[in-house]
Amino acid sequence: MHEFVRLGFADIDQILSIEEAVYSHPWSRGNFSDSLMNGHDAFGIRNEVQEIIAYFLVMPVVDELHLLNFAVRSENQKQGYASAMLKFMHAYAKEHGYASILLEVRRSNYRAIEVYLGDGFQEIGRRKGYYPAEGDAREDAIVMRRIC
Repeated sequence: MHEFVRLGFADIDQILSIEEAVYSHPWSRGNFSDSLMNGHDAFGIRNEVQEIIAYFLVMPVVDELHLLNFAVRSENQKQGYASAMLKFMHAYAKEHGYASILLEVRRSNYRAIEVYLGDGFQEIGRRKGYYPAEGDAREDAIVMRRIC
């Protein structure tokens, strides 16, 4: 059994464990703490032993929900958790009256882009040099939006 839950400061260690395993440039403990302190919402899926399988953090911006961070534990990828989380996020956005969901994704993150496109997101722009890459290099972000 898996359940959607609100996440908080007590979950940061588990979140960091996933974050550091799946991202080349993971968020820090401070990034997560700051987001939670600023009132951004965090949700996740827990398994039957209360381990976090997937999570996301969102920030409201006027009538839009901005997806700040989203990950699925490595061993649980390609099992439908990303799609389930996106459906949950969309329902949350609609319930709270947001007109759309906005996100940025690394241009090289083809799997994530495919999942987002499959969920109804569309590319609306690019942010040049948005993400850090190897060494001093920077990588472009694809900006995507889904209308609620």
